[in-house]
Amino acid sequence: MLPVTELLKRLAVGRALRSEELHGTLLPKRLALPIFASDPLSSVAYATQEILLVLTLGGLAYLHFTPWIAAAVVALMAVVVLSYRQVVHAYPSGGGSYEVVRTNLGPSAGLVVAASLLVDYVMTVAVSVASGVDNIISALPGLAAYRVPMAVGFVVLLTGVNLRGTRESGRAFAAPTYLFITGVLIMVGTGLLRSLLGDAPRAESAAYGVEAAPADTGLTGFALVMLCLRAFSSGCTALTGVEAISNGVPAFRKPKPRNAATTMAVMGAVAVVMFAGVTTLALVAEVHIAADPCRLTGLSGDCSAHTQRTVIAQLASAVFGGDTSFGFYFVQAATALVLVLAANTAFNGFPLLASILAQHRYLPRQLHTRGDRLAFSNGILALALAAGLLLWFFKANVTSLIHLYILGVFTSFTLSQTGMVRHWNRVLRTETDPAARRHGRGARVLGGLGAVVTGLVLVIVLVTKFTEGAWLAVLAAIVLWTTMRAVRRYYDAVAAELAVTDPRSDLMPPSDVRTVVLVSTVHRPTLRALAYARAFAPCGLEALTVAVDRDAAAELERQWADLDLDVPLTVLDPPYREITRPVVAYVRGIRNAGPRGAVAVVIPEYVVGHWWQQLLHNQTALWLKSRLLFTPGVMVMSVPWQLSSSARARRPVPRAPGAVRRGEPPQPAPDPVGHRPPA
Repeated sequence: MLPVTELLKRLAVGRALRSEELHGTLLPKRLALPIFASDPLSSVAYATQEILLVLTLGGLAYLHFTPWIAAAVVALMAVVVLSYRQVVHAYPSGGGSYEVVRTNLGPSAGLVVAASLLVDYVMTVAVSVASGVDNIISALPGLAAYRVPMAVGFVVLLTGVNLRGTRESGRAFAAPTYLFITGVLIMVGTGLLRSLLGDAPRAESAAYGVEAAPADTGLTGFALVMLCLRAFSSGCTALTGVEAISNGVPAFRKPKPRNAATTMAVMGAVAVVMFAGVTTLALVAEVHIAADPCRLTGLSGDCSAHTQRTVIAQLASAVFGGDTSFGFYFVQAATALVLVLAANTAFNGFPLLASILAQHRYLPRQLHTRGDRLAFSNGILALALAAGLLLWFFKANVTSLIHLYILGVFTSFTLSQTGMVRHWNRVLRTETDPAARRHGRGARVLGGLGAVVTGLVLVIVLVTKFTEGAWLAVLAAIVLWTTMRAVRRYYDAVAAELAVTDPRSDLMPPSDVRTVVLVSTVHRPTLRALAYARAFAPCGLEALTVAVDRDAAAELERQWADLDLDVPLTVLDPPYREITRPVVAYVRGIRNAGPRGAVAVVIPEYVVGHWWQQLLHNQTALWLKSRLLFTPGVMVMSVPWQLSSSARARRPVPRAPGAVRRGEPPQPAPDPVGHRPPA
């Protein structure tokens, strides 16, 4: 029978999968789209809103720039999608931008991309979940006070689903993504059709005016250009997550590159249509929205208490006939779901990238290990923890979080396209086939164009958002980049220290082994420790005790002599009744007397079945081991003695950790004194 903890884990995560079952977790295109593309598709729900929020800083007069800014975002998305299709074919092993830049521009530049993407993945989870909660509150304003708990709860839910494995998360998230696409396309189509028939939908905020911010009144010249550039950089949130497919090529079914490229093309086309449609419909319905509701004119009552609905909510209400219509609740529910589930793109991209970095020794190696469900569980948990803390710190506020967003993704875009230009230069130097050369030259032009355009966007984002909070994302990326380099230096130093340089010297046995058995009293665990020590046939064997209580020490000496154990007993008599320091000093003295030999310290230990019993036993042994392990030439061996209470603790661990994944059969439980019955 499984213990409670193991049973709860299996209920939450599912049965463990063998390594050979990895092929069964590979994704068909219909599941890969919602898993890897939910982020760029869901950004349609807030990209238009971010453009409008910036333009209305100058008042309603500047909303006529919206179509041009949206067109620029669409063109940029087309260039980036086409360019990443080249990455998918050229580097199908996964790693995406990191692999491209590392191979073509060097490890340091590759780490810049990796750090930027890791930060951006954390931001993707935070912004997507916070935006999803915003849409829930738009439909149910009474939940506004529970914003942060709802956001953190959704992160926990996403973590649990992703721990069950990539394929399971795809099945769980496919329906909401396709429902969102369907709902938005129906809403856009219905709204534009009504407009063509002379019955254009009108948003609830169309009657409100917007006062210009004091610093943005009557903008001309450079100030106007900066406003438009700022709106463009905010609209570029529609491009977040585009690179996730290139990172996850190994998760696709064969032929992996072709399936990944097809999925990316579908994702780009759907995202462009949805973004252009929502933006057009927002202009037709005259959606007016401001970062500060008190800048809206025509409000009744206290402006500070007014809750503005999201652009999607206002459009759904206008198109489908009010807040009580089925269409309104369908679009809101689908939008909220897909925004929360858009974080799943990061839950797949972050662990994959962290696994590659761990394999390259830039992150702890535990991040490269797959869990019971063949997912990178440690990476999933690390992402969830970071995103949860971010949501709590910024109170799940989209406006506060959005300024930290998209900086990392455009850093990776720019360096990746630059790396692809160098890749095609290298290919063209050796390629002789005319058709292949034409393809290479075209791809190089596309990569160069992508590098220039995304580089300009990166500069715009830095200039327009740096003082508003983007500096935090820059600082986080710099700290992460520095940390990863330090981790790599540490692993390299350890590898160099442990490298075999002289096998004969390393294999040379010590000249002699002196064994010391630590004794506190004469009982069965002590005698078993002595028996094991004798089995090693050491050059010298002695028992050692510390006279903390001199009467007890004298009684121990008497019992020792009565038993005639043929093992000398050494009694240390420290003046301050210490145990650890005198024992360590004595062992080190033996070692210093024979520097070519070794000292084996044998410590009897109790094995107990209750956590509270551990607090009552083995504390001295723990301290001794912690000190002796730092002494060269000293080996510490524990000889366990299973107390009767340990019988209840044998059942939870009939197999060693990882045995389920390795397919090992259950082992028979040991008897109370630790002897395993014969097979």
